[in-house]
Amino acid sequence: MNETEKSHPEEAVSSGFDRVLGFLRDQFLAGSIRPGDRLAPERELSLQLGVSRPVLREALRALAMIGVVEIHHGVGTVVRRPDVSALGDFFAFALAQRPELADDVMEARIAIECQAIRLACSRATLADLERLRAALDRIHATIEDAGSGAAADHEFHTALVRAGRSETLLCLYQAMTDLLRRSHRDRRELVRRYPDIRAILAQDHAGIFAAVVARDQAGADRALRRHFVIGDEHRKAALAAPSLPTAKGPHSS
Repeated sequence: MNETEKSHPEEAVSSGFDRVLGFLRDQFLAGSIRPGDRLAPERELSLQLGVSRPVLREALRALAMIGVVEIHHGVGTVVRRPDVSALGDFFAFALAQRPELADDVMEARIAIECQAIRLACSRATLADLERLRAALDRIHATIEDAGSGAAADHEFHTALVRAGRSETLLCLYQAMTDLLRRSHRDRRELVRRYPDIRAILAQDHAGIFAAVVARDQAGADRALRRHFVIGDEHRKAALAAPSLPTAKGPHSS
């Protein structure tokens, strides 16, 4: 251990983590290492990266906690395919500390879904359409149940993103799963106060599905954006006057 590591151990571990993470990132991007590959032995890797073995071990343990590598004693460190759930945990903790991020998450969701639905109109397979149809049927069947209805809503919108056939969009969307499920549940709880909009809720999703089946990119985009805009307007109205329910309510889910 060098003098810097002795006098500033926390900074050394942080710097070591950055070096190890940067090394793995660069190797992944270059295609030099892939999931399942074993990293070089600790002695060799510490010399290559210019960090002590204790610092290297701490960095590798931190990377193991977020699913980037697996440490097998007596075997070595094996590279894993990163688990998107770790990113989801990050979003959940960030939102817990900064409630104002809820609107930001919603904006990201809209951006992902609106791009995905346009892609889905040209890329969706028969299996994708069947998955959407099944989720739509569940939305109709659970219209009176906030919990099951929220799950059906999330299933429909996830199927929509999946139908876009973009692994990156799906990965980003799945990273927000916990937050989106909570959002769907909160909105469905509000729907209980506005019985008149239950039919509108079902009609919105049916219209979105029909546009995808028709391969109508412009129509699908309009239907989805309208779904989000109207739902957001009703949500804000409900928050502004929670004791005065009207014939309309938040239905974007």
